[in-house]
Amino acid sequence: MSDILDQLRYSVGDAHVVTGDAVHSDYAHDEALTAHPVMPLALVLPSCTDDVSAILAIASAHRVPVVARGSGTGLSGGCRPVADGILIAFDRMRAIRDIDTENQVAVVEPGVTLEQLDAALAPFGLIYPVLPGEQSASLGGNVATNAGGMRAVRDGVTRHHVLGLEVVLADGTVTRTGGKYAKCSSGYDLTQLLIGSEGTLAITTEITVKVQPRRPVSATVLAPFSTLAEVAHTVPHIVNSGIDPAILEYIDVLAMASITRSAGLDLGIPEETQAAAQAYLVVVIEGTRENRVDEDVERLATLLSEQGALEVYVLPASAGANLIAAREKVFFVAKAAGSDDIIDAVLPRAAIPDYLAEVALLGSRYGALVTGCGHVGDGNVHLSVFQPDDELRHGLIGAIFGVAIAAGGAISGEHGIGTEKLPYFLELADPVALSLMRSIKSVFDPLGILGPDRLLAMRGDTS
Repeated sequence: MSDILDQLRYSVGDAHVVTGDAVHSDYAHDEALTAHPVMPLALVLPSCTDDVSAILAIASAHRVPVVARGSGTGLSGGCRPVADGILIAFDRMRAIRDIDTENQVAVVEPGVTLEQLDAALAPFGLIYPVLPGEQSASLGGNVATNAGGMRAVRDGVTRHHVLGLEVVLADGTVTRTGGKYAKCSSGYDLTQLLIGSEGTLAITTEITVKVQPRRPVSATVLAPFSTLAEVAHTVPHIVNSGIDPAILEYIDVLAMASITRSAGLDLGIPEETQAAAQAYLVVVIEGTRENRVDEDVERLATLLSEQGALEVYVLPASAGANLIAAREKVFFVAKAAGSDDIIDAVLPRAAIPDYLAEVALLGSRYGALVTGCGHVGDGNVHLSVFQPDDELRHGLIGAIFGVAIAAGGAISGEHGIGTEKLPYFLELADPVALSLMRSIKSVFDPLGILGPDRLLAMRGDTS
């Protein structure tokens, strides 16, 4: 191994190859609640694409596994290192290479965070609308997991905004996919194939994303309902109304109590309404003209009342912003409360009422508390599972995923599979689809060194 380390140091510099106790403990894990920390053979910090190419050429020659890491905010163990492998972290690749206002694109390195990109776009009146809830998340990590977030109901997820990539293949070869153009019908769409591949096919070194004008006017509407089913049944009516909300979220009563208490947020809801409510619908309307937003809010309020909302509140601007900020921190609130796992199944919107009813029954059967919220506008349901017994929790989560798949859904809507959802994915996914994925993996990474033991559980020579 000393030979490998010497080659790495020669390629990227002594100071940028870190080993042993010098590796900070933060690099040993991401935010997954069930993943144990692992220290890598070496933490390597490249500064450019050529560095990444050299690292992968060395790793390929020695058949050393490689894991890529952005900001480490993932919830599925996707960037957790392996003990015998190299961890590539993009701390030194955080340059915004171009903001092209004429083509409305930005070109960034993988370590650029959402917060950093937003600050750079603001002076131009532009926004990158994919906001998965953690502004310290990196664009490279978002590409790896096809991150979504609360705005996906209107603006879509990462794959809807990435136009092109520069990537390094397992052997160190550099290639580009896509570009600053909006559409292409020239061969297979490699950009879309790589998005969501969790670092198992190639390592991303540059990302070209679409950006769009900011909408300066917004309003936040909060509607408590007496049941979760009523919330879920109301969503299609909002989606079909033409109002086009920027955010459409459900929050169950336990999650709402937790996030408002944690944020010290008083929304002014009377106690009798709070006592009657079992779930809340949060809708954010955005636009460029105040009168148009006001019209949409009025229409929305009428619709919500017709669908059985206990009350309809148009929150003051500061309270609305604070509620959305509190909702974005729901993971940390659940973690502080002792949640044992966080899952994020996705399914057709119309299936959500029956799904949530089944989840409640399963929670009772397995002696667990299951609470949550979600991007109900696009069918992505986030659940916090409180069941400390590993065997019972595994059975419960497997059953919950099984219900989602039976309803036409999938295990993960935006967090990815990583290492922690792998057993469920391999058990429940279509065997034909898994076989095709493994064939693709073997073409991109014939030695099986990229992202081992995650997504497809392929490690070593795949030929």
